[in-house]
Amino acid sequence: MKKISTYVNKKVLVLGLAKSGFSAAKLLHELGALVTVNDGKPFDENSEAQELLSLGIKVIAGSHPIELLDEDFSLIVKNPGISYSHPFVLKAQELDIPVITEVELAYEVAECPIIGITGTNGKTTTTTMTGLLLNAGQLPGTARLAGNIGYPASTVAQEAKMDDTIVMELSSFQLMGITDFHPHIAAITNIYEAHLDYHKTRKEYIKAKWRLQQNMTKVDYLILNWNQEKLRELSKKTKATVLPFANQQKLTVGTYSLADGIFYNQEKIMDIAELGVPGSHNVENALVAISVAKLYGVSNEVIKKTLQLFHGVPHRTQYVGEVQGRKFYNDSKATNILATKMALSGFSLEKLVLIAGGLDRGNSFDELIPSLRGIKALIVFGETKTKLREAGKKAGISVIKVVENAESAVPIALDLSNKGDSILLSPANASWDQYPNFEVRGERFMDAVNKRK
Repeated sequence: MKKISTYVNKKVLVLGLAKSGFSAAKLLHELGALVTVNDGKPFDENSEAQELLSLGIKVIAGSHPIELLDEDFSLIVKNPGISYSHPFVLKAQELDIPVITEVELAYEVAECPIIGITGTNGKTTTTTMTGLLLNAGQLPGTARLAGNIGYPASTVAQEAKMDDTIVMELSSFQLMGITDFHPHIAAITNIYEAHLDYHKTRKEYIKAKWRLQQNMTKVDYLILNWNQEKLRELSKKTKATVLPFANQQKLTVGTYSLADGIFYNQEKIMDIAELGVPGSHNVENALVAISVAKLYGVSNEVIKKTLQLFHGVPHRTQYVGEVQGRKFYNDSKATNILATKMALSGFSLEKLVLIAGGLDRGNSFDELIPSLRGIKALIVFGETKTKLREAGKKAGISVIKVVENAESAVPIALDLSNKGDSILLSPANASWDQYPNFEVRGERFMDAVNKRK
């Protein structure tokens, strides 16, 4: 970790805890800052706040009192989940207090190169694939995963050595809070409409994603999805060296797939059928990871062997197991329509029972209807169950059942299926109407499956 003096005796407010805020507070304390932590969770129920208090850090929990901003803070490190429209944040901006996210702090102390990966879908799988390829390539040091994937960036940055590489998954929420953040290699897997409850407009959402490359130069590499017109347009507005990738489209330079395989700079790497995870979306994820690996000099043989053995990450089209001749898959991370559409592309729909539902964000599911056509049965739950049932009817699905939650769908799915069928939890919705997060939703689904093995 770089020993910086930037924060010595500076008053810094950490707004919101969870993993990233907790890590940021401890790091700032170690760097000599005068840290105050403010978290909305009551102190008695807040183990992170209690631990920080024991370290001598000032803690205010249970609410976000505006008058706290009277303390003349030099900086606010904001949890990504707290919106910029929050009254506390708006007041801070009015007072011209800089507001960053924890990934910016991580960049400031990191001694090693950073690979930044963002996009609407595929971030976690792509980040995981990339880390596996770099480590399998036996490069000096270790490729360490960080960021939105679940490992606080500021913790990983402290632990990483100069020979290591940090492969960082970045959300649009995190990217809104960067200033000097500068990855050597960056990738945007895709950009679709998402998180409009946070960003308000598609334009603002894209603007947040595009911040990833704002400090990159021609010696850096920006990997972009050439299948998307918007990213082709944006490629003209970066100083970085652009490396395109495309699914089912030949490129002169870059990584691409055709019916007969996956290629880098027109050299074949492997057959698509050799990938260990199904679906065209996973082909795209692999194209990004291969692009990074080739920039690092990883051999074709290592890439092929590694991706053959990769069978997905938890909650992302994760194979759970077989019960009574039915194969179960957990895709709880599919928190939007596009993610579910991509998951469906990897299955034979006439042998598939889909389980979907969750938080109602006000959108319809008309966009999902074409992907639902041909499905054997649909099971719906949560706040969006009625909307999804109507979408299923429009898609011509004759068997549609309504259940309480993801776990109660398991026995119903068994009844509606036959040996040789697949049962997929791919909700197309966020989880917060019934679960703390998508991980808990997926775990409860998997527990229900495992009890019937």
